[in-house]
Amino acid sequence: MLEVLDWLATYGAAPDGGVTRLLYTEPWLQAQQALLAKMQELGLEASFDAVGNVYGKLQGNRYTLRPVLTGSHVDTVKNGGKYDGAYGVVASMMALGYLKAVYGVPKRSLEVVSFCEEEGSRFPLAYWGSGHVTGVRSLAGSIDVADPEGITLSEAMREAGFQTANLGDHPAKREDIGAYIEIHIEQGSVLGYKKKQIGIVTAIVGQIRLTVVVKGNSNHAGTTPMTMRKDALAGASEMVVVTEQMALEEGEPLVATVGRLHVKRGTSNVVPGEVEFTLDIRHTDELKMDLFCTKLLTKLNEIARRRELTIETVENLHASPVAMHEGISAEIETACTAYGFQSMKLPSGAGHDAQLFGPICPSAMIFVPSRGGISHSPDEFTEPEELVVGFQTLVHVLYQYGYGGKADEIL
Repeated sequence: MLEVLDWLATYGAAPDGGVTRLLYTEPWLQAQQALLAKMQELGLEASFDAVGNVYGKLQGNRYTLRPVLTGSHVDTVKNGGKYDGAYGVVASMMALGYLKAVYGVPKRSLEVVSFCEEEGSRFPLAYWGSGHVTGVRSLAGSIDVADPEGITLSEAMREAGFQTANLGDHPAKREDIGAYIEIHIEQGSVLGYKKKQIGIVTAIVGQIRLTVVVKGNSNHAGTTPMTMRKDALAGASEMVVVTEQMALEEGEPLVATVGRLHVKRGTSNVVPGEVEFTLDIRHTDELKMDLFCTKLLTKLNEIARRRELTIETVENLHASPVAMHEGISAEIETACTAYGFQSMKLPSGAGHDAQLFGPICPSAMIFVPSRGGISHSPDEFTEPEELVVGFQTLVHVLYQYGYGGKADEIL
């Protein structure tokens, strides 16, 4: 499992140790194709779906039982680490290969999935992979969305070998999944601080992602007096500062982040006429998250009016907080007790694919520690021994639902 994790990191690798695999790019495609081949080597029935998710199936002999799906995402942020998403894909794939080799055909079908995208790093559409499987995402209204270079989603899909015509809105949606189990690095420092080996996720935080476009007048920097300017960048800058101030006033656990800011046709001697920035708001309480978002947007509109600017907002994601399944979580805890692993329950402040599955089927997450809480960085690291502990825990749980005492349960 550790060797395969290192192998996967070679796809999209940078000299500084970082990894970049953006949706439908060449490194991404090569990684998905390589994973499909690896699944076949392990004796799994492997295939792509219509949007680029890769599945590996270990067919059970009781066809009335709904399959358990496990896995994570293969895409990364720009110059990210080699564990985020990838660990969940590799650990799940190797777990199914191990179970097949040792125990043969299961009662219940077990499947691993490498979701094509989760991060939203290239296009402003997070959870493109799991969103299609769950029906949250659709091709309609999305294929014309463009990346920062102006390449549309439909163009990127075709370039990678995936068609968009005559597929319908939900070509990859599934309604047969019995449960979803995801293993992931924590991307935080709680497990390390508490000296725990396994985190049993209780719930995943809610999340709203917006794109904000501020428009003013583009004009000459030398001939336009300060009092006559409609500076989109100055207005956007005030909005960024106000976002931070309001989030601080709201207090924990709410967080609000402006992660990307783009000045359209930005030049040193031109008053900026148009600025686009992203807004990410998260909270464990959906009502409080929505209320804060409404208050913040009202304030941003006030700033725009005062500065004689216009403002447009597009909501790219609205993911509700989701509780994880108590029954599967209890089985994870049982596995930790059986092996003597130190575990604890905790919520996830990061969004995950399990968040989309929670409303449609029993879902659970296993966390392993992240050194220093660092993630989305080449410095992202988890000790090999901790990765193995997570892998053993996942194997135990998948065995129970595929072969053992939980295999006959109705999911």
